[in-house]
Amino acid sequence: MGITYEDFLDLDYEPTDEDLVCTFRIDPATGMTTEEAASRVASESSNGTWAALQTGADFTDMGATAFSIDGDTIGVAYPAGLFEPGNMPQILSCIAGNIMGMKAVDTIRLMDCEWPEAIVSSFDGPLFGSSVREEIFGVDDRPITATVPKPKVGLSTKSHAQVGYDAWLGGVDLLKDDENLTDQAFNPFADRLTQSLALRDDAEDETGEKKSYLINVTADTQTMLDRVDEVAEQGGEYVMVDIITAGWAGLQTVRERTEKHGMAIHAHRAMHAAFDRMPTHGVSMRVLAQISRLLGVDQLHTGTAGLGKLANEDTVGINEWMRSDLYGTTDVLPVASGGLHPGLLPDLLDATGTNVCVQLGGGIHGHPDGTRAGAVALRAAIDGYVDGKSIQEVADETSELAVALDKWGTETPR
Repeated sequence: MGITYEDFLDLDYEPTDEDLVCTFRIDPATGMTTEEAASRVASESSNGTWAALQTGADFTDMGATAFSIDGDTIGVAYPAGLFEPGNMPQILSCIAGNIMGMKAVDTIRLMDCEWPEAIVSSFDGPLFGSSVREEIFGVDDRPITATVPKPKVGLSTKSHAQVGYDAWLGGVDLLKDDENLTDQAFNPFADRLTQSLALRDDAEDETGEKKSYLINVTADTQTMLDRVDEVAEQGGEYVMVDIITAGWAGLQTVRERTEKHGMAIHAHRAMHAAFDRMPTHGVSMRVLAQISRLLGVDQLHTGTAGLGKLANEDTVGINEWMRSDLYGTTDVLPVASGGLHPGLLPDLLDATGTNVCVQLGGGIHGHPDGTRAGAVALRAAIDGYVDGKSIQEVADETSELAVALDKWGTETPR
């Protein structure tokens, strides 16, 4: 019996609870119908090829089925048995592999996935998720806050740690490395870790609040594991990983190590736009967020609902998915970052809710009166929002916020 493209299209098929269901947006190549293109997507991403195939009696059919077509949107169902449990690279090699370059489509975008329990349960998921707010910082009624020292690379270790100290004293919860900063000569990893955590301890003593540090451990996988161990030995609660550039397999291995230390993972999404910026091609941020949750990040950058400097995206929808029930898997704390300042906080929190992490860089360090004043302005804006006050009411009570509003108003930067 032969296998042909037509075997991968069945518009009467009803996906089962054990299928991984993927939604794609496609633009068929010239001269090809949507049905023909859909069958080729299902074929190439499972067990078909361009030529008719002969199979024997012992063949196990792991073919995907293109089961729905709605304009340029198609649904493809994959049997769970096609995938190795706990192996995200293998899964993505199927659902976002060769099909991204096949000539049957001019463009193809993986828009969304519905993950069956059999696949979800094969991954660890987050250790903390949004509970980091309470378990690490002892708060559950406000967003936690973070900042990256600016300039984001080039500061000496001493200056980097001092910026963190000033921000902590002003009310920020988390010092965060930039995605570009790892172990450069001007600011070595080991020195930065030691000096920053020492000033963190001082800031905790002075403020009476818990503080922490998102140090970037991104590197080859073995180096990341060594750095995770080093952070744990010095009393760090978090590590940060550039999850796209480090790779899904590397993230998965780091997740196993951080659980041994009871540490949280802050996920930066640098390079995500290479996959998700073009609306007609690639992999959506929604899917990247889903993968990140399965693999176990606790905090993930998801955008600013169009209020910051980065391109607009479905921040609210992504955040809702990350908080949704997924067979009991722990949720993920969304991180809003990229061109934010205190004047944007009311609109941001109206869109995202308060169960988030809010990160400001230039919106703190660009304050006319310096980093500490910028941190005070941020914290005042957040605390005032939680208390139901308008930002102008809070500015009338907090001079640092008034100065920030005079400088930036409520305008979105570009």
